Parts: sequence; structure tokens; C-alpha cells
Amino acid sequence: MTDSTASGGTRPFRFGVVAPLRTDLPTWRDQVRRIADSGYSTLLMPDVPQWQPAPAPTLAVAATLTDLRVGSWVYASPLRQPWSTAWEAHSMSVLTEGRFELGIGTGRPGIEDELRDLGLPVVPPGKRLAQVRETVTALRGLDGADLHTPVVMAVRGPKARAMAADLADTVAFALMPGDDRVESTRVVRDFRTLATRDIELAQHVAVIGDTVAPFMASPDTDPAALRAVDSLAVLPDDPAAAAEEIQRRREELGISYFVFGAGSADALAPVVAELAGH
Repeated sequence: MTDSTASGGTRPFRFGVVAPLRTDLPTWRDQVRRIADSGYSTLLMPDVPQWQPAPAPTLAVAATLTDLRVGSWVYASPLRQPWSTAWEAHSMSVLTEGRFELGIGTGRPGIEDELRDLGLPVVPPGKRLAQVRETVTALRGLDGADLHTPVVMAVRGPKARAMAADLADTVAFALMPGDDRVESTRVVRDFRTLATRDIELAQHVAVIGDTVAPFMASPDTDPAALRAVDSLAVLPDDPAAAAEEIQRRREELGISYFVFGAGSADALAPVVAELAGH
């Protein structure tokens, strides 16, 4: 079955890499440059306090090294006030001359424990989703008529998907370990029925072969279990098979933006070289 984007066209592929600073700074700089040279479009940072430098300053450094787009993947809305996130995102857009993308969501599973550890209020999911809307609304006000900071929303439930259909430029569907291809396909197609605008669809691919990307999935993620349910969270590590599967997902679901972990960026470089921009 052949499918397409919400507007009826086929978007070109683009590829991003989640590359937190986990080594010494010179090694990370070399990694960023290598990612850019391999044809990736976007360098992304997770929002995990105290595990690596804060996203915005790290991305600002990355933006001076290459012409890559940079973005958060993704800010957790309850970790900071909406106006603060919006101001930061707008500032990054200005300083990178339009190369910043605000990725935002309500927080990964277990965010409640993280909030308690940080001494922050533990707010319910509905409030966290309202914070996302407040952030995007504030960002649009700061951007004004002359700037548009792209917003990438990570969504799962129906309320989040409805908000994304209204606000987002790009939507990434959060997957749980037990989500099989049939269920994920239903969610994506339901969203595309809901959306009345041309919205880019993104895929957070946390596992390549047997390699689980840090910051993108739980350390106890079982690649074999994901393959057993034909999860969209995993891709084969063979480049030819990975390229074929990526093309299948665009054809069947309209997903055109794929995000990998930095540990798999070099191995997937041939796939990116073949597919980027096509």
C-alpha cells in the first residue's frame, strides 16, 4: 500500500543524530564534524539533567562547528517554566540564524522520579501537556512575523496527538517496548487523518541491530523483544536492509525524518548518503 504526507506529496528524507557530549570535548567536536560530513541534517541533544551538559549551550557550540541544523530531542516540559523554554528556543533560533528546532514533549517514562530528585513539582500529565502548549504559544509570540522556529513534538496519547496536529511542524510518535508494527501503523494513520496541515513525520529509532542508543531508550531495552513484535523502534544493522525498511516506512506511513543514536551514525552513513534528500 502506497501512502504519502498529509498534503498528498512525498517529503524528501532527512536524518538526525542524538549526540550528547559523553567524552572529552575534542573527541565530541570531531564526532560532530564527522556526522555533518556523512550527510546528516540535524545534530540533537537529549534533555537529561546532570548526565551531560545542558542542551542549549552544547547545541550552540555544535552550530559553530558545522552548518548542521541543531535541536533538542526533546525538552521535557515540566523541567522549566514555559516562558524560559520559549525564550531559550527563540534565542537559539536567532543565534544560529534559523538553524534551531525546538523538540518538546511531556517527559519520558519515570519523569516523576526525576522531578522529585530535582525538587521540582510533580505535575500530572494534563498539566505537562498544557505546559507544552504554553511554551509553543510563547515562542510564536517571541518569534513574531519575521522568524519561525520549527517545533517538533513528541507525542503518544490522543490529547497530545490532537495538540500536535494543531501546533507542530514535525511529530515524533513515542513508542513503548510492546508496541508492534500494527499498532504503531494505526496510530500514525489516525494522526494523519486528524491533521489538516502538511506535518513532517519523524521516527525515533533507538535500536540498530543489537545496539541500544544511550539517552534514547532504557538501558534494559531488549532488541530481540523489539524484533519479535516487529517494532518501529528498531532497524536492522545491515545498511541495505536498513535502507529498504526506511523506504518502506515512508511509502506506507509517510515518515521521512529518522533520528538515530550517535553510536550508530557511522554504520548508517552509507544509508544516509543513499537516501538523504531523495
